[in-house]
Amino acid sequence: GLTAFLAATMALVQWDIKAVLAYSTISQLGYMMIGLGAGASGYTAGLSHLFTHAIFKCMLFLCAGSVIHACHHLQDMNRMGGLRKKMPVTFLTMLIGTIAISGVPLFSAFYSKDAILAASLARAMEMGGLHWLPIILGFITAGLTTFYMFRLVFLAFHGAPRFGHDVHPHESPRSMTLPLSILGVLSIIGGWIGWPALLGGGAWFE
Repeated sequence: GLTAFLAATMALVQWDIKAVLAYSTISQLGYMMIGLGAGASGYTAGLSHLFTHAIFKCMLFLCAGSVIHACHHLQDMNRMGGLRKKMPVTFLTMLIGTIAISGVPLFSAFYSKDAILAASLARAMEMGGLHWLPIILGFITAGLTTFYMFRLVFLAFHGAPRFGHDVHPHESPRSMTLPLSILGVLSIIGGWIGWPALLGGGAWFE
C-alpha cells in the first residue's frame, strides 16, 4: 500500500513524460501486491491487474515514445502542449490508456482494480486494525493515479504549444500507430476477459 501511494506522489511532480509512467508502474505494482496481500480472491485480482496493466502501460510507454519521436527527442512536458491536433492517433490512444488506468467503468483496469479493492476491503472488515491501511491507501492512490495521468494528457496534448520553433511535431508513421491502435482496443476490452480462467484458474486458482 505504501509503495502504491508513495510512487503515485512521485509521479505527481515529474516533468519528464517517461518518468511519470515509470513511477506509475511502481505504483501499480504496489496495487498488485495489495491484491496478493488480501489473500483469497485477491490473488486472482492481483494477477488480473498484472495482465490489464501490462496492456495499457505498454501502450502508454509507446505513446510517450511516439511523442518523443515527433518532438525531436523532447521529453519535458513543460515544452509540449497543443499536440492533440498534430498527433490524433497518439492522443486518442494515450487518452484511452489514461482512462483505463484511472479505473473508469467498462475499461480494462476497472475490473482488476475494483477486484483488488473489494478483496482488500473484505480482509480489513474481517481482520480490522492495520488491515485497513492497504484499502485506505488503495483508494487514495486511485485518485492520485487519475490526477497525474490526466495532468500528463493536458500538459502534452492540450493548451497552447510551448515548444520552440525548431520543433515540428507530426503524427508517427503507421509502423508506430498500428501497434498503438491494437493495444488501444485491448485496453478497453482487456478487462472483459477472465484472464485467470483463461490460464486454468477460476475457482481453483482462488
